[in-house]
Amino acid sequence: MGVANATGEKENSHWPFIFREFKFLIVALKGDFLSMCGGILLLFFIIVGLLAPLLAPPISANPYLMPVRDPSRSPFAPRPLPTPPDVRFLFGTLEGYDLYYGCIWGIRTAFQMGFLVILSALVIGLFVGSIASYFGGPVDIVTMRFADVFFAFPAVLLAIVLVRALPSELVFNLGFTSVQMMFSSLDKIVLVLVLIRWPFYARLIRSEILKVKTEDYVEAARCIGCSNRRVLFRHILPNSIYPVLSMAFLDIGGIVLLATTLTFLGLGPPSGYAEWGSIINSSQRFIVGSLQDPMRYGYTFIFPAIFISAFVLAWSLVGDKLRETSDPAIRGRMR
Repeated sequence: MGVANATGEKENSHWPFIFREFKFLIVALKGDFLSMCGGILLLFFIIVGLLAPLLAPPISANPYLMPVRDPSRSPFAPRPLPTPPDVRFLFGTLEGYDLYYGCIWGIRTAFQMGFLVILSALVIGLFVGSIASYFGGPVDIVTMRFADVFFAFPAVLLAIVLVRALPSELVFNLGFTSVQMMFSSLDKIVLVLVLIRWPFYARLIRSEILKVKTEDYVEAARCIGCSNRRVLFRHILPNSIYPVLSMAFLDIGGIVLLATTLTFLGLGPPSGYAEWGSIINSSQRFIVGSLQDPMRYGYTFIFPAIFISAFVLAWSLVGDKLRETSDPAIRGRMR
């Protein structure tokens, strides 16, 4: 609400909504030790990801290609054995590639995949769920039954099948011209994860809108002649979207974990790409060193595994607290 000043103009006595909610989240994180640890860990990944060009300077045009220990080595030469961490290569090497470089730039890969999948799936889910719940009837039945198809299969199994089935090249003939689309292995993983994840947001926003659209202020907006578009986007959606955003924030870690699972299974980029799952996939034959020293090459998979675990843990801890703060009953006790 605004307070009128001497000139009759209204002064805003509160922070804008986004800053007010951010301030509330910071206060909530400070009051919980595990959530605060998750926030610090997440901040660490953000800073390291931003400073990746300084912490691990790229030596090629594509910064996501890991540099090799011996740049002059022929690509047809036998793959060298891993070398342990030293002053030059802090995490050691794997097949000649610098593990430290791969883990650092892998942070950017994880953020890009996580945000791209979540934002795309969120937009599609919000649109489909909003239309289905607001208009109801046949529209609701058809869209939700279509979404239910994706819930009938395990996520990992469905993702593997779709990634394998999706071609690397699509050509659309438009009559007067043709459009060619090329997909890398990571592009296919992102597309498949968006396809798998949007029904969750559609179902959640549908349930929230079904509760909100019966409120008195929505009925009042209809009575004064507001259009369906205005009622939906100005009155209903802003009051039902917060739980969906909380879920999306919590899902980023899970999406990255699922993506690294697919790349670990060999569906991602080839060796030498800065992606944690792909690095662990390349280290499979070194998991057991020898009978005398079984952990001789343990660093080849321990370092990327630590990065994956810490990244997912950070999003989970912060996301849990964000989900709690979206509950009106909990918010009332926390204020």
